[in-house]
Amino acid sequence: MNEIPQITPEVLRQRLTAGEDLCLIDVREDDEVATGMIPGAVHIPMGQIPQRTAELPADAEVVFICRSGARSQRVCEYLQQFGFTTANLSGGMIEWNETAEE
Repeated sequence: MNEIPQITPEVLRQRLTAGEDLCLIDVREDDEVATGMIPGAVHIPMGQIPQRTAELPADAEVVFICRSGARSQRVCEYLQQFGFTTANLSGGMIEWNETAEE
């Protein structure tokens, strides 16, 4: 299994600010995303990923997001075996929200 690339909230913010067209997938549950999502992210709960892989771009990096980075890491590992280019938001929304206040 290849190492999953990690992207820090700071780097992700820089890339979004620079106007990069990134595919962001939030794999948290409905009640979790109700508290807020990264602008532009698409909500696909982790349990629905296997049925919804057709919605993911096969030719672009996909950044996966969850609360702490653990579930999105597992999603990245799962999708990598099908040839998807994935990155995991390290620290998830916890880190994202913490770095937003700096």
